[in-house]
Amino acid sequence: MMRLAPIVLFTYNRPVHTRQTIDALLKNEYASESDLIIFSDAPKNDAAEDGVRQTRAYLRGITGFRSINLIERAENMGLAANIIDGVTQVVNEYGQIIVLEDDLLTSPFFLKYMNEALSMYEDANEVISVHGYIFPIKRKLPESFFIRGTDCLGWGTWKRGWDLFTPNGAELLDQIRAHKLEWTFDFSGSYPFMKMLEKQADGSVSSWAVRWYASALLKDKLTLYPGRSLIFHNGSDGSGTNYSGDNALDVKLSDRPIVLERLLLEEDKNARKAFIGYFRYAMLWHKIQYRIKSVFQGRKG
Repeated sequence: MMRLAPIVLFTYNRPVHTRQTIDALLKNEYASESDLIIFSDAPKNDAAEDGVRQTRAYLRGITGFRSINLIERAENMGLAANIIDGVTQVVNEYGQIIVLEDDLLTSPFFLKYMNEALSMYEDANEVISVHGYIFPIKRKLPESFFIRGTDCLGWGTWKRGWDLFTPNGAELLDQIRAHKLEWTFDFSGSYPFMKMLEKQADGSVSSWAVRWYASALLKDKLTLYPGRSLIFHNGSDGSGTNYSGDNALDVKLSDRPIVLERLLLEEDKNARKAFIGYFRYAMLWHKIQYRIKSVFQGRKG
């Protein structure tokens, strides 16, 4: 029988989003057999107190999982520190993990894919993680495929994978430059991940995800992706910590399971090209949106 990974959910002050995440998760085949561990961050200011209180009140009453462990942080840690600490705790205890945040809606086939993939590639040291979200790419993709690096919207890993995580952004930045990986890190210049890592290193942003991605790329590790998305990012309303709000990440959730077959342990070059094409389109669209917004705001003035 397949060993199921614990599901770890990180929440803050969005009770409606959190309820939607739990409701979607409960529709998954393996939900009732899975352990759910929730890390609820404490409010960082008075404005967040009511949202945190409502979220925790809801979380204390949920049922439907094999077990539920709610960890209520006594002090505000912030998203990055909360995730790094929580993932480290759980993966060290259980050996594997599935990670969600409170603005991610899962397909009913998410847990099936994640657990099967974690089982299939458990001993493949070339694979650092498994990911459940795929960008709204128009090009047809394989049923599953590998890309170098990692991602952060509904993912899973093993202790051996998370052990490679380096929290020091400045150190990662130096290593990427030393190995001349800037162009690769930015997906052939299509998305400014280097700029994001620079901002993390100088303290402007706290992103854990860009450090996870850099850690994996420097070790030349692979992440498995599904050809159809099993995650919908529900935080496009601007309520999240690191996302200002638009529909660039919106996808249609897969209405059928991902059928996994063991792949060659190498990056899918065509899939990487598809990512690059999407990033270029998305970045152009963001620039166009910004210009239109500026024009309209200027006219209103």
